[in-house]
Amino acid sequence: MREIAFILLDRPVTWAEAAFGFVGVSLLLLLMVVVSSWRNARSRAIEAAMAGERTREMDDKVAEMNRLQSELAGRMQSMAEILSTRQGDLARLVADRMDGLSHKVGQGLEQNVRQTSESLGRLQERLAVIDSAQKNLTDLTSEVVTLKDVLSNKQARGAYGQGRMEAIIRDGLPAGFFAFQPQLSNGKRPDCMVTLPGDGRGLVIDAKFPLESFTLLREARGEEARKAAGARVRNDVGVHVKDIAERYFLPGETQDMALLFVPSESIHADLHEHFDDVIQKAHRARIMIVSPSLLALAIQLMQSLVRDARMREEAQVIQTEVGKLLDDVRRLGERVDRLDSHFRQAQEDVVQIRTSAGKVTGRAERIGALEFDEARAEPTLPFAKGAALKDAAE
Repeated sequence: MREIAFILLDRPVTWAEAAFGFVGVSLLLLLMVVVSSWRNARSRAIEAAMAGERTREMDDKVAEMNRLQSELAGRMQSMAEILSTRQGDLARLVADRMDGLSHKVGQGLEQNVRQTSESLGRLQERLAVIDSAQKNLTDLTSEVVTLKDVLSNKQARGAYGQGRMEAIIRDGLPAGFFAFQPQLSNGKRPDCMVTLPGDGRGLVIDAKFPLESFTLLREARGEEARKAAGARVRNDVGVHVKDIAERYFLPGETQDMALLFVPSESIHADLHEHFDDVIQKAHRARIMIVSPSLLALAIQLMQSLVRDARMREEAQVIQTEVGKLLDDVRRLGERVDRLDSHFRQAQEDVVQIRTSAGKVTGRAERIGALEFDEARAEPTLPFAKGAALKDAAE
């Protein structure tokens, strides 16, 4: 038994150890086989249990699916019924909406047609206004052409300036304080002469301003042409100012100053802006160059002077009327005093009447307060006394 059977890992192994090891290995293998069989049996049991559980779960799930399928079928049927009902409602709603939409569309179309008609009417009115404006523009163009023709003609231009001046003066002054084309002692006729109150001398207003040179100045294109036109303006205005001073300044008959009327505000402004030497020359000659606005302002000042003069002329009449009014007031005061004395006398009479009435009332009350006995109250008559004696005898 102690014989060496084999060497394992440099260690000698005896037969007894080998037999013992073989038995141990066999037992170990047997144990492993038993354990493996037990595990396999257990695994099969677990798998069978799990298979049964899965089968039960599958059956439950199939039953649940059948139940859900039946519920789903019921719900599908209910949903189909609901959908059919909703489809009918939707059809009715769509029909109602279509009817309402058709009605609204009809109203909208009718309103659009009405608005379009109104717009066309307004458009026609505006076209009529435009036609009228175009006609007015055409008339204005013709009038401008006519005005240009008037301004190009010296006589017509003078008549135009004369007309504007006369309109301004007629609007501002009474008829007795101005005269157009009056004849002076030297035989000259100014365009207008205004007579101021308190002074017998007249103020001369001339409306024949030379406009030809200004027309040439505005139409000039080159520098030389402008200089030539400016020189002509200075010459024409200077000559006209000199003519006014020589013709219309008459001592004792006219004022020692005169007005030269320019019928255009723009020409008057250009004259003051570019020809100051001409303005100064006219001032030295005691001639004022005025535009329509300045002439209107001067006429308003003259109107104030005329109004003040008329008020002074009427002052005596006013004083006389005030004196008469004062006499009337004085007589009214006297009559009021007499009426007041009558009222006081009447008041005294009323007081006396009230006193007498009070006395009469007091006496009547005292008489009414007296008391009489019955014997005195009943009167004793002769036939009454005889009747009493007869009764006593019986």
